[in-house]
Amino acid sequence: MRPLPLYLEPRLEPPLRSLLEERDLLHTLTDALGSPLNLLLPEQIAENLARFQAVYRKHHLTGRIHFAHKANRSSALVRRLAATEAGLDVASLAELQHVLGAGCPPERIMATGPKNREYLWLAARTGVTVHLDSRAELDDLADLVRKQALPPVRVMPRLSGFRAPGTTVLTRPSRFGTDVGELTELIDALERHRDAVETTGVAYHLDTTGVPEKAVALETCITVLNECRRRGLRPRTVDIGGGFGVDYLADAGQWERYTTELTRAVLGKRPALTWQGHGYGLRNESGRLRGTLGLYPAHRPVAAEAYLDELLSCPAPTLGRPLGTLLLENLYDLAVEPGRALADQCGATLARVLEVRHTAAGEHLVRLEMNARDVGLEEHGVLMDPLLIPRPGAPATPGASDGPSDRRSDGSPDGPPGDPVGVYLIGNLCLETDLITRRTVFLPRLPAPGDLLAFANTAGYLMDFSAGRALRQPVARKVAAYRQDGAWRWRLDEQYWPVDVTAAAGHRGDGQA
Repeated sequence: MRPLPLYLEPRLEPPLRSLLEERDLLHTLTDALGSPLNLLLPEQIAENLARFQAVYRKHHLTGRIHFAHKANRSSALVRRLAATEAGLDVASLAELQHVLGAGCPPERIMATGPKNREYLWLAARTGVTVHLDSRAELDDLADLVRKQALPPVRVMPRLSGFRAPGTTVLTRPSRFGTDVGELTELIDALERHRDAVETTGVAYHLDTTGVPEKAVALETCITVLNECRRRGLRPRTVDIGGGFGVDYLADAGQWERYTTELTRAVLGKRPALTWQGHGYGLRNESGRLRGTLGLYPAHRPVAAEAYLDELLSCPAPTLGRPLGTLLLENLYDLAVEPGRALADQCGATLARVLEVRHTAAGEHLVRLEMNARDVGLEEHGVLMDPLLIPRPGAPATPGASDGPSDRRSDGSPDGPPGDPVGVYLIGNLCLETDLITRRTVFLPRLPAPGDLLAFANTAGYLMDFSAGRALRQPVARKVAAYRQDGAWRWRLDEQYWPVDVTAAAGHRGDGQA
């Protein structure tokens, strides 16, 4: 008896689900614009922004919500946010140029990331707020401001190396920011450069999902602001970065079952679930499980704005009162920089099936007109199933176009058409490593050339973060889709401007709480 299929059904909210049900439209777009093709929903990012704003109102906080632009290169998403009061977090010279050209005013822009002098020059000339990673960067910026005779630039030093007195909360080391152990020297430098920079707050960004670690950092930043004010500076904002997460999967049980069965497969207690026994960080050493599962926690019941709410409701490690209350008591603003969370449900990636073949071991290989860099599921450790969109004129198959929720679970991997089948998705590069998925993906039936696979919820980091032109393969074009007059409309991403579609969609989101 063969094991039952292991599905990882993507979570789909109504707008994205509705778009992915437009079978004829999806095939028409792919035929016209090529495969792969990225779909974007700019109105959804405005809706997500409003959800974060609601958390601010709940905690009676003020401050700005910034979109981390590095999560997606789309013009449509940035322009849609420019039409709200949201801010933009840029991490390069080109991103800064992009958001300025999209209509976002400088006072709503944060310049973060590694900076060369050209990047600092444009930030200073336009008056955006600069996150400072080191005292050396502060010195460079101050020198540039003086030589150019510019007004003082708003800055927010980024901090790292947080420590929790009397607790065992561990903090991951970071190559960004100034260690809090060097706080005295940092404030001295800020005071020394008061003619060139205006300290408006402090910032941090932690690469962790742990609330206790972030609580230590936020409480520390509040005490740092207090010390800065004692020294005569006038900061008022704590920027806590991003890392709010996304709940990618519809079913917690599927995630729990998959990770359990993956462990059993690594230990040799069931057939392999991955290409050549890949363990996603787990390994079998003489019958003992070793290593750490290197996957994104694809099912996160507390994510995005709910995660922010939990953090603000968390008691401060030493002062004991909720962190949101501490911000309110001190009249401090809160700034956040969600990327993945604001892009949740804002897009999907389509790929055409080119070929289906079988290995000598009986495995099904489905070659797509895309490569692994076009949809970064494996690179970012995100596991979720694609949806099968049958080609026009294909025989109707129960569940074939309705997504994973209608799949049957009693078929064998190599059963007749219409039964679930396990496949490996491979790319269009001449590389053994070009695997769209290293794991066996179960589909409602075996795909056929001309079918489409739709990878849902890819707008945050999975769509174009690593896309390139290896072998001169084309980079996916982008389409902005929106509802108007009861139907789906679309424009090329670069041609989307929120001039007349915003009012028709009926959504509004303000980033200034």
